[in-house]
Amino acid sequence: MSVAAPTVIEGGENRSPSESKEPAVATKTVFYSFHYERDVNRVQLVRNIIALEGQALLNAQDWEAVRRRGRQGIVDWIDEQMKYKRAVVVLIGQETASRPWVIYEIQKAWSEKKPLVGIHIHGLSSFGTADRKGASPFDKASGVSGIPVFDPTVTDWQGRIDTKQTYANLTRNLEGWVAQAKARW
Repeated sequence: MSVAAPTVIEGGENRSPSESKEPAVATKTVFYSFHYERDVNRVQLVRNIIALEGQALLNAQDWEAVRRRGRQGIVDWIDEQMKYKRAVVVLIGQETASRPWVIYEIQKAWSEKKPLVGIHIHGLSSFGTADRKGASPFDKASGVSGIPVFDPTVTDWQGRIDTKQTYANLTRNLEGWVAQAKARW
């Protein structure tokens, strides 16, 4: 089974939903998929934008409690959290593509025909530092194709990531990018 590469839109240029071949996603209730240990601080910055309503973020102790319930406990938690969400936003950090639960969430959303979109978050600050750009997890999700992926990262004249401008760019565009999420027909 071949998997088409996702659409990658760099530098934060926002494309209006009317320019897309897919119908716009009229939703503000989303499930955020991400690598918890590495990116929870960056994800908190995304949640602070308040353009969308996502699931509550677990603190480290609550996440450990879910993990202690084993594989089925994690599946049950994901399924319950995703149940009433209108779209899935995959927040892509440096190691997100290697996370099996992120791949599970993508495949679940695709099979349930929930709109999907990817947004790179490596350029957001986590304890004062940016990260390296990670691979797209959509490439590892079987049968998933054509998912738009946006990169709000802004660099200065020396090529260094400007985390403040990256956050401002994400703030301006987050809602519009999510409106371009793609679902399986």
